[in-house]
Amino acid sequence: MHSDTQTNPKRRIDKNNLNLSENNYKSLTREQRGLIIAQKYRISKTNDGYYKVPSQFGIGKYLVKIHSIGEECDCKDYELRKGRCKHIHAVLYAINRHIDIDKDGNTTITETQTLKITYQQNWENYNKAQINEIPLFMQLLNDLCKTIERPNYNFGRPKIPLQDMIFNSALKVYSTFSLRRFIGYMNNALEKGYIEKPCCYSTVSNYMRDKTLTSILHELNKLSSLPLATIEEKFTIDSSGFSTCRFARYFDFKHGGDRKYRNWIKAHLISGVKTNIVTGVELSEEYKHDSPRFKPLVNKTAENFKIVEVTGDKAYNSRANLKLVEKHGGTAYIPFRKHTTPQPRGVYIWRKMYHLFEYNKEEFLRHYNLRSNSETVFHMIKTKFRDNIRSKDKIAQFNELLLKILCHNIC
Repeated sequence: MHSDTQTNPKRRIDKNNLNLSENNYKSLTREQRGLIIAQKYRISKTNDGYYKVPSQFGIGKYLVKIHSIGEECDCKDYELRKGRCKHIHAVLYAINRHIDIDKDGNTTITETQTLKITYQQNWENYNKAQINEIPLFMQLLNDLCKTIERPNYNFGRPKIPLQDMIFNSALKVYSTFSLRRFIGYMNNALEKGYIEKPCCYSTVSNYMRDKTLTSILHELNKLSSLPLATIEEKFTIDSSGFSTCRFARYFDFKHGGDRKYRNWIKAHLISGVKTNIVTGVELSEEYKHDSPRFKPLVNKTAENFKIVEVTGDKAYNSRANLKLVEKHGGTAYIPFRKHTTPQPRGVYIWRKMYHLFEYNKEEFLRHYNLRSNSETVFHMIKTKFRDNIRSKDKIAQFNELLLKILCHNIC
């Protein structure tokens, strides 16, 4: 189905000599002109199956559609001839198009995509979501806080309701403001009836140092992911650090003298690949290994989600982790380290995945590439709610990071 120009290297146009004179250009065939377009311009594919092909001279673009029964283009040449124009040839050069016909005459077309796929933004809904994000966030956060049980009042000075304090703490992290500037957000929530009474900015800071807040935030993070339990089936695991305002010192023997570095906290997350919702959180000190966090994260997710696939980098590769995902009815796509042997040692999924990784790497990478969504999750959290932690107390630092993840799930 390919043109002779595509298979014969002698008829190819030199990539370094694309600026042709008018007489030389007229002497070229449509195939050769299409090759010039493919080499000179970037061809993009839209989510509706069309290819955007720039004009030969960079004036405007044409839409080309490739399907099983032929090709179509909206240029004048195709409308007159109903045959392949230079824009169609440009698309065929830009993709690897293989056509297989079985003994029954059925045609199968396989395309190995080498183009950058572009997606159209739904600007109407996007603008509406951005404009109404703050009131919607406060409403959803209030619904989550209503699930918290109030402790019984015994005696002494009446305390600010627990629901209010968690609402204020989460709203403070969402605003990314300092405690003093955050008071404006709290007054707005008071007017809307989301909290019962205001409090001093220092009260919010003191409450974030409470150990009981940690377990409540873990539960709220789980509740915030449940609405997507019927959507997410494939998950990815990764970890990333969040810097704190604390510094540590060490002595540099090589250069001499004291040095200091900023302390940081490590967040281990498991998230869905479709919506980037975080379904499990584990926090640890800096320099802690990733692999031991795999089991609790997968078990937390399996409580409310159906697991089909789990992807992770080499740090999570172990027989126990592969067996754990298989136990929950899924498959773990984790690359193998060098010098790894296929010996199952009682875990036969290990040998199966090893052979898939070694001898059918294209199929393995098709699943493993979903792991890039974990990088997206951390990028979303750090860009929207900052990559540093302001709290100075260790417990408050852990709680602040859990609040960042909660705000991400709500958004």
